[in-house]
Amino acid sequence: MSAATPGSNAPAGLPTGKVWAMAAAAGIAVANIYYNQPMLGVMGHELGVPQSITLVATATQLGYAAGLILLLPLGDAMDRRKLIATQFIVLAVALAAAALAPGLSLLLLASLAVGISATVAQQIVPLAAHLTPQARQGAVIGHVVAGILTGILLSRTLAGFVASHAGWREMFWLAVPLVLVASGTMAWLLPREARADARPSYASLLKSLLPLWLGLPALRRAAFSQALLFAGFSAFWSTLAFRLAQPQFGLGPDAAGLFGIVGMVGIFAAPLAGRYADKVGPRVIVLVGCAATAVSWLIFAAWTSVAGLVVGVIVLDFGVQSALISNQHSVYQLKPEARARLNTLFMGTMFLGGALGSAAAALAWRHGGWVGICALGILVSLAAVALQLLGRREPLAQTAG
Repeated sequence: MSAATPGSNAPAGLPTGKVWAMAAAAGIAVANIYYNQPMLGVMGHELGVPQSITLVATATQLGYAAGLILLLPLGDAMDRRKLIATQFIVLAVALAAAALAPGLSLLLLASLAVGISATVAQQIVPLAAHLTPQARQGAVIGHVVAGILTGILLSRTLAGFVASHAGWREMFWLAVPLVLVASGTMAWLLPREARADARPSYASLLKSLLPLWLGLPALRRAAFSQALLFAGFSAFWSTLAFRLAQPQFGLGPDAAGLFGIVGMVGIFAAPLAGRYADKVGPRVIVLVGCAATAVSWLIFAAWTSVAGLVVGVIVLDFGVQSALISNQHSVYQLKPEARARLNTLFMGTMFLGGALGSAAAALAWRHGGWVGICALGILVSLAAVALQLLGRREPLAQTAG
């Protein structure tokens, strides 16, 4: 098995089969932070905590944000093949703990661990870029991101179906062998990396995050705008099962899961956004994505039927994913030699926004129902639009001091 070094200027590239295997593994990993969303109603009923169960989604996303900050920098100091395989094994243990949790407290701890270890998906993306010649990096990254988007969206469909027909604990048990297969596949397919003796320490990698954050205003703007969009995105998905369970609809978690299939449009939005970002600039596409997200919330508020939810989900996923790909496009141009750490800061901020969105959604639902959720979504998406408009005159390329 060949070795790849960080300083290699001409990587041999990845065969198509390995690219798709990495995409599948990344999708399997990230799916685990979304399984709980269509199952929250069932979980809350069984555990006797219907009002507090949304904290499970919050804990999972907080864990993911923490893992992005604490674990992603390890990719610059360790053999990523070993790191990825090990992280998948830890994820399997966390999933088993969630399946066995007797009450909310232990379920929250297990969910936090699931979120932390599921960040293995974001270890796979920069490794795919590292192993690919520059001329093909965009295509390869696009495939892996497509795998992640597939995992995000189909996870809700699968979890809703399993929860309705077997139970929510069975969904977590089903995820365990999937994760173990991904671990074994990555250990078998990925090349071992030969690391130099003078590799940076973990402490120095973590210390470099703050100067990068403070020195790159464009990074902060991209991260904050995506965090706002993802807060609304998480608010919708963490309360959709409750909305569909209302007497107006009378639908169960399997119906909530089916909306993941509707959201598959986001997978097609990603390559389109990347292509147009190359032509007109990523800022334009980010602004379009923010505006589309605001429109989706207006649709949810005004069109109060299943058809309105379907159309709104399509517009919401298109907007959020278009902005995500274009924001990443901008961020990766800022400091190419620090892309892993830029990814840490960008994705960490985004998922922190998602966790806060889920927490805010619990309050909005309790005090305002669906109207409160729509008001929250409109507020955060318009804030993202304003943030993009305020920064439109600043230069894209900046350097951290």
